[in-house]
Amino acid sequence: MLIGTVGVAMGSFGALRFLQLGFGDILNAVLWLAGGVVVHDVIIAPLTLLVTLVAGRLVPAPARTRVAVALVVLATVTVTAIPVLGRWGARPDNPTLLDRNYFIGWLLFAAVVLLGTLLAGPLGRLRRSRQVRVSQSAG
Repeated sequence: MLIGTVGVAMGSFGALRFLQLGFGDILNAVLWLAGGVVVHDVIIAPLTLLVTLVAGRLVPAPARTRVAVALVVLATVTVTAIPVLGRWGARPDNPTLLDRNYFIGWLLFAAVVLLGTLLAGPLGRLRRSRQVRVSQSAG
């Protein structure tokens, strides 16, 4: 009950602050949100279905879940990082904005996701075999 009350209060405060913005800012926010829906429904969802169909035929059945998880994580982070990877917002008069090579960071993140995907299969099998041994020794 307390968490719900705090959540409603915070949401109300945010809505009040949003409505205090100028008409131009509110319009820009609404257009941005509508653009997000259009981009999702016209580009991201069909591409996801296409990749799923192709991966379903190419990836062996035992690895499909791991590959799907990796693709969802990589795609979500990549779409979120597009402004940073494209260096949108960088300004020559403020070198502290976008002050590092974010592409290298994305590559490292992708490597960690791919490594986790590769290790998930063997580690899962090892865990299941240990559980079977423990249950057999207990019985």
